[in-house]
Amino acid sequence: MRGVLSFADVDLARLLVALAVLLIAAHGMGSLFARFGQPPAIGEIVGGILLGPTVLAVISPNVQHWIFPSSGISAAALGAVYQLGLLLLMFAAGAEMRRLLQRNAVRTVGLIAGFGMVLPFAAGMGLVAALGAREFIGPARNHTALVLVFGLAIAVTSIPVISRIMHDLDLLSTRFARIVLSVAVTEDIVLYVVLAVAVGLVQTTSRTAFGLPAVLNLHTIAQNSAYHTVIAVIFLAVALSFGGQAYKMLAGTRVNILARRSPVAFQLLWMLALSAAALALGLVPLYGAFTAGLAVAVADDSLAVRQDRNALTGISFGFFVPVYFALIGLQLDLLHHFNPLFFLGFLVFGCAAKAASVYLGARLSRENRFMSWSLAVALNARGGPGIVLASITYATGIINQTFFVSLVMLSIVTSLLAGSWLERIADKLGAPARHRGQASEQLPGQVDTT
Repeated sequence: MRGVLSFADVDLARLLVALAVLLIAAHGMGSLFARFGQPPAIGEIVGGILLGPTVLAVISPNVQHWIFPSSGISAAALGAVYQLGLLLLMFAAGAEMRRLLQRNAVRTVGLIAGFGMVLPFAAGMGLVAALGAREFIGPARNHTALVLVFGLAIAVTSIPVISRIMHDLDLLSTRFARIVLSVAVTEDIVLYVVLAVAVGLVQTTSRTAFGLPAVLNLHTIAQNSAYHTVIAVIFLAVALSFGGQAYKMLAGTRVNILARRSPVAFQLLWMLALSAAALALGLVPLYGAFTAGLAVAVADDSLAVRQDRNALTGISFGFFVPVYFALIGLQLDLLHHFNPLFFLGFLVFGCAAKAASVYLGARLSRENRFMSWSLAVALNARGGPGIVLASITYATGIINQTFFVSLVMLSIVTSLLAGSWLERIADKLGAPARHRGQASEQLPGQVDTT
């Protein structure tokens, strides 16, 4: 009996040390990156890299293995924190969509979003067809899902990264910012729909298929693709049409003791319920968390609701989300699973395909060349959505570790490049000269979901 208790004590000690080290590294590097006007989440990932096989395992492999064992109770607990951090990140991202979406410049936004999604997505699918899937496919061995991921990797844009950069440069009030954020909102919604389809294909065809797809016993790839596409679109449409009303009604009913006692706890329950509903339908849980955030944003934008949402945000971005990003960095092995030559080619191809597509859409909408190129650079930042794409598809076995590392590095480098370029041209885009290069504090209520 004493031996069992001792073993549990050791695991608990490992877990506590691991969480403390992850928090220090994530917030420390995040603050350092923010100080230089760069996305804090990139710094949080770098903090995880320092603790992983790239740095700490080289300096002291015994220490690294003791703090972060590959299996056991501590590893399972960190995995749970990782999953909860992802759900909270998606919930916060969905809750911010309503604030960021703009209705003006419809023609410009429509053309840029259309060309900026369709052409890069097609380019990504063409690239994997030309290179072959053998070097990138994960243990799930699902070629269709891999093709979708390649397309998304080239087409994705990050709302939070680019909004934070433009806030620091005092560009959020400009027409340029309104166009960029409106396009990014559209692209992110499409991203999570397609990602839900890709992950659903893997989950349905595996032996551990769960929920409605297992009941329907779908067999062919065509059946799986059709089912998950239709379900993902319907789930989003229902959440947008009725989710806000349902949330408001449930939150206001007298029998809802949880909402009356702790609105934050009720928001958590709402997020978990929709995440579970998505999982039961064969969709990835993060899709449910994202739509739960959308519903909360649509339900009510009163001061009280914003304060409740900000309270949940404080918990999320104080602990769970930084640890989530640090754990992503912890998985990156840049010494053994990073191909610099492939990454350089992938970076050039991805940036060229995205930039050319956005530039074409902007020019067709009659924007001048300077504005068109500026939009092309800004919308190349992949940031948080690109990192989420990498982590989810790696965890579900769609991609292998080598491609996972390349996808995360693509998100990091494109975000840094976009920030550096926009800082140079901020005054030409309408930013007051006195604010150029000065990092500022986060806007009240703004969520840094990088």
